[in-house]
Amino acid sequence: MVDAIVEGMRRKKGIEIVNIDLSEEGEAECDNFIICHGSSNTHVDAIARSVEESVEELAFETVWRQDGFQNAQWILLDYVNVMVHIFQEPFRRFYDLESLWGDGTIYNIEADI
Repeated sequence: MVDAIVEGMRRKKGIEIVNIDLSEEGEAECDNFIICHGSSNTHVDAIARSVEESVEELAFETVWRQDGFQNAQWILLDYVNVMVHIFQEPFRRFYDLESLWGDGTIYNIEADI
């Protein structure tokens, strides 16, 4: 699942992709947060749609819940055990999920260039 999500982000040039592994955290509602950002609301929307398509194509799963497509400042895709957060950069910096969930293991994922 994580690989399919990352592939969807890479297909649309998601920026600063990270995986926060929360599987060892007893209080977390899921096992992974996959986070990236885009440069505009159009870019964020395109990344989110690409993630949905990649997960369906590669992992044969559909998103359970989604939110944020209205203004595409922060789109959340909920795959139950994996939460996908796609931000516009200022919103990513403001909410700073990497620090908020810093007890998890953070993996920086290189983007294909």
